[in-house]
Amino acid sequence: MARQARILAAGVLAWAFCASPAAAGAALLFDTSDGHVLYAEDPDAPWYPASLTKMMTAYLAFEAIRDRKAFEDTRVIISKNARKQPPTRLGLKVGTDLSLGDALKALVLRSANDIAVAIAETLGGDELSFVKQMNQKAAELGMLHTHFINPHGLPAEQQITTARDMALLAQALLRDFPERAPLYAETQATIVNKKITIGTHNAILTNFPGGDGIKTGFTCASGYNLAASATREGTKLVAIVLGEATSAKRTARASALLEHGFRTREWKALLPTPRVENLPSEIVGAGFEPDAGLLERFRVCKAPPPPPKDTASAAGTKKTSKKKRVHRKRKRRRAHK
Repeated sequence: MARQARILAAGVLAWAFCASPAAAGAALLFDTSDGHVLYAEDPDAPWYPASLTKMMTAYLAFEAIRDRKAFEDTRVIISKNARKQPPTRLGLKVGTDLSLGDALKALVLRSANDIAVAIAETLGGDELSFVKQMNQKAAELGMLHTHFINPHGLPAEQQITTARDMALLAQALLRDFPERAPLYAETQATIVNKKITIGTHNAILTNFPGGDGIKTGFTCASGYNLAASATREGTKLVAIVLGEATSAKRTARASALLEHGFRTREWKALLPTPRVENLPSEIVGAGFEPDAGLLERFRVCKAPPPPPKDTASAAGTKKTSKKKRVHRKRKRRRAHK
């Protein structure tokens, strides 16, 4: 008891003199060993998940392998539908294939949209059926404010999540498939039969001591998202960061959260701390409707870029410049005669 009192007193003192993570977008930090929340900011605010969606695609693939409905060497075939997905892509031709094990590397490290669709079609029969499974699994995991539209996270107005729900998904990945954790920590991998080397987008792996996962995400409407994990002295923390303005800012935000967690975890454990699943929420019931501000972000990003100002004038300027060049050439020729 005396030791606990000393730890608690030191923690209160540290809280008084050490700044907490700087305010930004929605965020949540938790300890994977018990699910205790160490920091939360707007954890139930609706947001676009972007490529954090691929964590659910990976979860269902891991589940299929565990249940022997698929195997590491199951062939994942690139269909026309998969091939036509916009970047980021692995870029394989229609009709080619790769193993499910290699496809998962491309999904997590490269965040390949074509591979996400190919995995969905392979495991679900078609993309729509797989997305239905994604939403069913989200409900099972208690992700009450998440709705998936596709397996990769590319823009969709009604594809919604929250920081809490992404924390629940990250928690489930680490809890249910601990043997897969090394995949999230890889900074580089090779797609063996295609001789393609791919690298990670996750700067936490190289910039934060102990950084070991999990997934990045970005679209215009979502901004820069990150599910970041780090392990020190056997303790693994996960930080969810949504809606940062740049890749560097999401890395800095996640790093600040994780550092804050490692500093304060020991004394916070002595307090009655809520877990991810029972953190108090202002939202009553389940739902996944984007708010007006989020819809506006989506519409602005979807709108085509404005035409160049004074196009006719610009074209005229180019023509004039060309005439001047021809005139100068003629003068030079006459001068040399």
